[in-house]
Amino acid sequence: MKSKILTAAFAVLTAGALIACNPEKENNAAQGAVKTVAPATENAAAQSAQEAAKPAPEKDMNKLTLTTEWDKVFPLSEKVEHSKVTFKNHFGIELAADLYIPKDTTLKVNGKFPAIAVSGPFGAIKEQSSGLYAQHMAERGFLTVAFDPSFTGESGGEPRYMNSPDINTEDFMASVDFLSTRDDVDPERIGIIGICGWGGMAINAAGIDTRVKATVASTMYDMSRVTANGYFESANSAKARNEMRKALMAQRTKEFKEGKYELAGGVVDPLPADAPFFVKDYYDYYKTPRGYHKRSLNSNGGWIKSAGTSLLNTKLLAYANEIESAVLVIHGEKAHSRYFSEGAFEKMTGKKVKVPAKLDASKNWSMTVGNKELLIIPGAVHTDLYDDVNGRIPYDKMEEFFKTNLK
Repeated sequence: MKSKILTAAFAVLTAGALIACNPEKENNAAQGAVKTVAPATENAAAQSAQEAAKPAPEKDMNKLTLTTEWDKVFPLSEKVEHSKVTFKNHFGIELAADLYIPKDTTLKVNGKFPAIAVSGPFGAIKEQSSGLYAQHMAERGFLTVAFDPSFTGESGGEPRYMNSPDINTEDFMASVDFLSTRDDVDPERIGIIGICGWGGMAINAAGIDTRVKATVASTMYDMSRVTANGYFESANSAKARNEMRKALMAQRTKEFKEGKYELAGGVVDPLPADAPFFVKDYYDYYKTPRGYHKRSLNSNGGWIKSAGTSLLNTKLLAYANEIESAVLVIHGEKAHSRYFSEGAFEKMTGKKVKVPAKLDASKNWSMTVGNKELLIIPGAVHTDLYDDVNGRIPYDKMEEFFKTNLK
């Protein structure tokens, strides 16, 4: 069992995460009750099990097929014009994205919009959280794109359901390529938003792409840290990492021999009664009508089992302390993942974060060092910043941040 967990440890939102973390510590870190709604379909559990057992689909992803109907988990706003676009990254992978343009053209400055690229969470697609963020920011005067990362959703790249901190950082940079060359975008006013695991990718992109003038990391994960060290640093040793390496290499040999990839499994379904809080939290989003989507890895079969190799062997945020542009890091007080945001903020600023043991529920807590800010939402858990169900996403704050820094 332990080797199976290690093999799938990179996929934070898989069944392996149930045991890879420390449930007792987890529940202490994220106290509270999550309201679980009905499954997306009557046989959601059975469908999920079937999807998890399937190998990655074999199809030519060099020819993208984009859906024409609106199939997001949120309604279309009347304040924006929506369309689908594609663009290639430097690895030659074609990315699919949703473009949101404000209908109010008076929001332009000198005939151009400020722009924002959005992606995340890790294992999600643009029809979920990233599209919601993008649409909200477009309502507020920013031209936005929400894109599917390489190997996922409607974007290209093979094998399917693979990930790479290098390629996924490049995906953000490719979105900036796209935005900076549009006639209706001011190339000097471009920002990015990364959600969950893509919060880490966004900060990593800000560390290399000087065209990015402002970055928001919301409810972030440092995916290389959690892969290499385990939850709460519970597997942060050479011995533990060597065990994971052995398991990953055995899996790679098996997949090469059999000529097919195995999926690690998305969010566990059915939900065990003794599941730690954060797993219930993920279930409530990915496995219910609130956030379920047929193309989402987390809602279905998850990542390839052997896809953790790059995350285990590469450190994100290596040059985060050299980022000169503005960064806003947002997290929920009760989120199990809050320590990732605190760690990233400390890396960028060199200042220790000391969040009070008890926050004033009536206002957000923040810490600012130069043009870097950490914002903590009282009472919020990890997925509260995925959507608008609990009204926790600080859109006003993000609008203020981008308008201040995208001048």
